[in-house]
Amino acid sequence: QVQVAESGGGSVQPGGSLKLSCEFSGDLRGIAAMGWFRRPPPQGREYVAREGVAAITTDDGSTTYANSVRGRFTISRDNAKKTLDLLMSDLKPEETAKYYCAIAPGPRFGLPTYLHSAVYNVWGQGTQVTVAS
Repeated sequence: QVQVAESGGGSVQPGGSLKLSCEFSGDLRGIAAMGWFRRPPPQGREYVAREGVAAITTDDGSTTYANSVRGRFTISRDNAKKTLDLLMSDLKPEETAKYYCAIAPGPRFGLPTYLHSAVYNVWGQGTQVTVAS
């Protein structure tokens, strides 16, 4: 059974950078993609869904990003080390959230699909990122 664990969260000032890491354990055969998601703090009683941030496929390393982070965030993976990183720069206060990494099983879908949480079936516990001055 595959398990994932995030690390690297913390507090950073607006405009700052932070690197999140995810470590996998178990058999990763058959995995189609890995992704990063985030869930901002709730606003009152309103439910806030997880938002897809970035994803990378395991077959050819193709990447996709949410429009709001493209050009500022970089996702990368190390197959040998079984790790997935998210380098975030120029962070904004509205990006304060709990960040999660996740694994999507095969078969391989179109790349934009991997920004949707429904295709992922293994999730980490999340790591908190706070952007504030």
